[in-house]
Amino acid sequence: MCGIFGVVTRSLGDTVARAIERGSRALAHRGPDDDGVELLIDECRGWTVGFAHRRLSILDPTPAGHQPMVDEQNGNLIVYNGEVFNFRELRRTMERDGVGFQSETDTEVVLKGFGRSGKGWREAIRPWRGMFAFGLWNRTEGNLSLVRDRLGIKPLYYFQSKDYFVFGSELRSLLESGLVPRRLSLPAVDSFLRFGSVQDPLTMIEGVWSVLPGHRILYQDDKISSQSYWEISGGEDSGEKLTREETVERITALTREAIRLRTVADVPIGVFLSGGIDSSAIVSLLRQTWSGELRTFSISFTETEFSEESYAEEAAERYSTEHTSIRLAEEEILSRLTVAMDALDQPSIDGINTWFVSSASASAGMKVALSGVGGDEVFLGYSLFRSIRRDERWQKLARRLPAGVQWLAGSAIGRISGGSAMAKAGELLRNAALGESPVWLRRQLFGRKQRSALLGEASGVDDSATAEVLNSWYRRQLERCSGADPINQASALELGGYLPNTLLRDTDVMSMAHGLEVRVPLLDHLLVEQVLRLPGEFKLGRKGSRSKWLLVEAAGDLPPRLVERRKQGFELPFDQWLRGPLQPLARDLLSDTMLTGILDPVVAQSIWDDFTARRVTWSRAWALIVLAHWARQNLGGAV
Repeated sequence: MCGIFGVVTRSLGDTVARAIERGSRALAHRGPDDDGVELLIDECRGWTVGFAHRRLSILDPTPAGHQPMVDEQNGNLIVYNGEVFNFRELRRTMERDGVGFQSETDTEVVLKGFGRSGKGWREAIRPWRGMFAFGLWNRTEGNLSLVRDRLGIKPLYYFQSKDYFVFGSELRSLLESGLVPRRLSLPAVDSFLRFGSVQDPLTMIEGVWSVLPGHRILYQDDKISSQSYWEISGGEDSGEKLTREETVERITALTREAIRLRTVADVPIGVFLSGGIDSSAIVSLLRQTWSGELRTFSISFTETEFSEESYAEEAAERYSTEHTSIRLAEEEILSRLTVAMDALDQPSIDGINTWFVSSASASAGMKVALSGVGGDEVFLGYSLFRSIRRDERWQKLARRLPAGVQWLAGSAIGRISGGSAMAKAGELLRNAALGESPVWLRRQLFGRKQRSALLGEASGVDDSATAEVLNSWYRRQLERCSGADPINQASALELGGYLPNTLLRDTDVMSMAHGLEVRVPLLDHLLVEQVLRLPGEFKLGRKGSRSKWLLVEAAGDLPPRLVERRKQGFELPFDQWLRGPLQPLARDLLSDTMLTGILDPVVAQSIWDDFTARRVTWSRAWALIVLAHWARQNLGGAV
């Protein structure tokens, strides 16, 4: 796991060298073990290609794994972040075809597989199982490929100007290079206000884009094209008719294999054990095939209503792990909170908890940890999945009304509502007129009316740039799942929206802030594909069924107390803190000129007043605080 940065330009001189050095330095936290720079000058085509790499040594920590890496046969150059976990199997196949290797890394397998495949680049990627983001310069063809893994586990950003094409693992590396203007993207602000995180392919900086999950960006002759190699889909009938027992057996085998693959490393591996179903299932399945030392980590709080300590400790004892439970007092968290907020590459209302558990794991000497992220999206753990059937029925009834009536009724409910639940009911009616999925509403932080008020004169971005960029991507996902039932459509939208844009992005940046690699076995793409083929009603079960029953049965022997308890999210007690010790920080940031230059200060203050009066949840107030902090840290006075 690493940090990557690159520049492709027709310019020469110290500007490029300094930009590469600054971009690399901004990623130092991602790779404390090694760093490298490679400069390639293509005199025939007039290109200068500069790649920089920060290495966290997980596989083959010897100098043979140093990056950027050059293919000695054709001169192709790669800078790579991630892990292809089945690389040894792929390497054996390539060796039978006469391909030689100098290292024991997956980097070299990716370099030579992608660059030499006579079947095409998509066919080269097809057997890869893992998480990855890389830039590869094809010296023969004179082009750059940027490739991101299927589910968007690893981030990758790019920017094009008249003189430079720049890419990197984090937005801040592009900004620190000096080649990317610090201009705020108002469509991205609208996206953040809507969902609590910025939705791909937007980023907070104008002109900087995220490579979409499952996509390749090709840069050649000053032109950019985006090409898909994998997309989330659902509703496909495999033709197999499996019994319930056969289905559980197949999912168990796939999940166990996904976990086994993610134990490939030349360093010790730990597991984030929250005491929930997802992480406990990983430990259970891992213990069934691995008898060695297994380290687990969890965080607990002095506020008992937020602590899952007893459940995590019960699971650790059941599976004989070497467990470390870190109890964090309020004073300690608050004293480090702004440092954790500094680590956010883009604003997000989530992620702070991951920063603290990653800090604890890294302090214990871990470089790799397995996480249960993705279990709720794949195995239907969120309550919204049980509400989908009701929402769909409600929208079907609403669609029988004329569109204008739907809109007016929704607007009227929104105006008279005294709380967020009724406001969302109004949005649901309006969404029926727009044809939007109820899932988007369930994930919505600020409604259309609130966003319009907060953005003031800039509110038009919601109906132009944001809609154009975001809706095309989400509509495509809906099209891919058009044959699926509503529950599987919701699962696909979660896998393509909330998961990569909030959970995975925050997990990556907050863990890599401590030089820790987090692996997510429940997002193995073969497992995801198989589960998405199953009927939604079957996975959800009858009313009263256990949450994520399919994963529970695959794990086999989870503690009953853990399975039967009410779902508890991994949250910090922000509601209490914002009403108490965090009030000075909140007031400072809400009055910051960086925020008031973006949002209407009167409306922003009214959001805070609504929170203190308990009319809205803490997440809305926290969103404005996070946005203000991010702007202060990253915009440097430019709005």
